[in-house]
Amino acid sequence: MNITCKKDALQQAVQTVQKAIASKTPMPILTGIYLAARAGRLELQATDYEIGISCVIDAEVHEEGKTVLSGRYFQEMVRKLPGDSVNLVSSEDTKTMTITAGPAQFNLLNLPAEEFPVLKPLQTDTTMTVKDNVLKELIKRTVFACSTDEARPIFTGALLEVSEDKVTMVATNTHRLSIKHDKLDQVTASFKMIIPGKILTELARLLVDDIPTDVTLSYRHNQVSFAFNDVYIISRLIEGQFPDYNRVIPESFATHAQLPADAFQSAVERVSLLAKDGDYNVIKMSFKDGEVVITSNNPDVGKAYEAVAIKLEGSDVEIAFNARYVTDILKNVDCDTLLFSLNTPLSAASIRPLDDTSYDYIVTPVRTN
Repeated sequence: MNITCKKDALQQAVQTVQKAIASKTPMPILTGIYLAARAGRLELQATDYEIGISCVIDAEVHEEGKTVLSGRYFQEMVRKLPGDSVNLVSSEDTKTMTITAGPAQFNLLNLPAEEFPVLKPLQTDTTMTVKDNVLKELIKRTVFACSTDEARPIFTGALLEVSEDKVTMVATNTHRLSIKHDKLDQVTASFKMIIPGKILTELARLLVDDIPTDVTLSYRHNQVSFAFNDVYIISRLIEGQFPDYNRVIPESFATHAQLPADAFQSAVERVSLLAKDGDYNVIKMSFKDGEVVITSNNPDVGKAYEAVAIKLEGSDVEIAFNARYVTDILKNVDCDTLLFSLNTPLSAASIRPLDDTSYDYIVTPVRTN
């Protein structure tokens, strides 16, 4: 292999694929980045068998070839290279790759390319196209609600449900549930799958185009892939039955409070600084007399109190929540006014933007003495 490419393009490609490099594995080949040069293009791949990422960049290919380089050292090296262009030349005799940029030169040992499990496009008839801004918003509004408890794998992923002209993404850790809908054009298939939350987080990180771009989603019984621009991601799905999320959404609420989003978020974050009560970071909220009073009590440190003016309809309610479950939603919705809907101190509540009926966040309260 002998190629020359732009340093910035190479660095971006390495950053794109490096999240799929295996960190703990008995197979050394999975700790590497696969490089294949042909026809004016350089393709980089990484996989840990759970997720695989491929990225293609333009390159001057003086000699075609393929190799695998240490992911750990290659990414660090590329990040610190000087100059604007990089030359990569591999030698079959020494089994090394010579990397040159300006006055800097490195020689990295090659790993055997024939041992690398090269990613291949998913063979399936079940595909759909969605705009990247729509997909990113689905992920942003839901994936934070996934569980991190690997003992219950179903809840570490988000449900993606496609039916007729609607796409729905749902995430829950059983204490809270986040659900987002959107419209789709020209969808011929109906399906549902549970995608690992970690993969969705990484996917959202890569969806950065200012102009809406098509993302092609392909689905097979235990795999899903996303293709956009020159990036291809393939992932295993989580197997099992996602719970019926509709059953935990209250049919109606007795109390509705309209709150200024920024003021409420700031108040909750300040009061949460002292929120500690046993195993939960508890904040209490009292909705009455045109305001919500937010309080916390930490016997070892002190107390916090703050009031925010609201527009209240319905009965007064005093209720307590895990502070993180409230701050998480506030960080992930962009709106001027929130609608906080409640029933009783022990019933699930709803938080959503006032003007967005396509989204809902259901959170269960904490029982207090």
